[in-house]
Parts: sequence; C-alpha cells; structure tokens
Amino acid sequence: MNTLKYISRDNYLIVQLDRGAANPMNQEMLSEILQMLKDTAADDAIRGVILTGKPNFFSAGLDVIELYGYDKPTIRKFWSDFMTMVTEMSAYPKPLIAAITGHSPAGGCIMACCADYRVMANNPKYKIGLNEVAVGIVPRQNILKLYEFWLGTRKAYQYLLEGKLMSPQEAEAVGLIDELVEGEAVLAAAEAKMKKYLRLGQETLCMTKHNLKKELVEQLAANFEQNVETTNVRWWSEEGRALMGHIVAALQKK
Repeated sequence: MNTLKYISRDNYLIVQLDRGAANPMNQEMLSEILQMLKDTAADDAIRGVILTGKPNFFSAGLDVIELYGYDKPTIRKFWSDFMTMVTEMSAYPKPLIAAITGHSPAGGCIMACCADYRVMANNPKYKIGLNEVAVGIVPRQNILKLYEFWLGTRKAYQYLLEGKLMSPQEAEAVGLIDELVEGEAVLAAAEAKMKKYLRLGQETLCMTKHNLKKELVEQLAANFEQNVETTNVRWWSEEGRALMGHIVAALQKK
C-alpha cells in the first residue's frame, strides 16, 4: 500500500491515511481504500477498523490538482470508485470508527460520515463539513442522504446549500462529531470506543448495524450509474471547468 499504513492490534486494525501532509484523495488512494475494505471484511481475525489521519489533517478531500488533469475515462472511473467507496464504507459489516486528527473538509468529511462513530481533535482552527458548492461540485442526492443521516434533513439541506465548514465544537453540537478530545488523544479515544464495541457479541453487533443502516445503504446505492454520469457531465461543463481551474491555479500558488 502506497497511501495507507496498517497498524495491527489484537482483534482490530488501525488504518492511517498516508499520502502527503494533507492526505488528499486520488485514484490510487481510492483503489487502496476499496481493497482494504474488501480484505478486512473477509478477515475473521479483524473485528473492526479505525480510520485515522495525520497531525492537522484527516483528509483535505479530493486532490483537485491531480484530478483536474485526468482525462475523461480516468475521471469517470474516479467518480465511480468514489461513490462505490461511500456505499461500501457505509455498508461495512464491522465497526468502523473515524479518528479525525485535523481538517476534514469535503471528501474527508464524506469518509468520516461513513463511519459508525467519529472522534475529532478539539482544535477550533480545524474545519469539517461539505463545501462542494464552493468549489463547483454539485453534491448528489446520495451524499445529501449520508449527511442528513447524522445531521437531520434541515441542517444537511442548509449546510450543503451554503457549503458550510464547521469547527469541531460546531460539528459536535449538530451531531456530526460524537466525541471531542485533545489532539494527541484522538486515536486513544477511538481505540477505547472500539474495545467497547468489541466486548459486545460480534454477530449481534454486526446484525444491528446492518439493520440500522440498511435504508441508508440502499439510498446510497440507488441510481448509481446516473449519479456517476451526472457528476462526470458537470465536471466537464464549461462552468465546472472554469471554477475548478481557478481553484487549481490558487492552490498551485501556495
């Protein structure tokens, strides 16, 4: 694995996003996350997964600089794999905890929303939320369903429409974050929660999780090809390319 680092525990696995300082998502990272989900779901020795980042960043979201240079077949595969990741991570049959070590906007927030529990570093400088509108990406209805699963329909609607980013305290207040701790304690808090889950009967826990998220997973998987195609068309639209071009140019100047 080039973008993920595995840390094994007795009966669960810590998976650290490991791509540069900010863990931006590209096709390689998506492919490795999908493989990780498949492998760990099939491994009876692994009863749960903690997904974590690096100091100051869980994930900065999509690597828009790299994505902007993808050709049409490559970017279409990226959108397809991204939406597959969202569905499969949400449907993951074992406990999945996000240990959010820093900023987690856009795609980083979406990954966190796929988890069963979210622990975040309590630093008011960190931001989390779905700001796709601000960068010219139109969130699909399945992403709205994922967001509203945790925030409720009204907040998800408002926050998606304005591309709102929240501090950890704001995110906890609306139900996006379950637990705030000091930065260095994020992983320890996530491991304590995982151990609590794993003290329960595994079959009972997994079946309960399946029942609780069954409707959400069905909504995430609905109209899959249409959502991929709509996102792809928007990406290549004149307005979409212009907005993304401005963002890429600004990022390259930093």
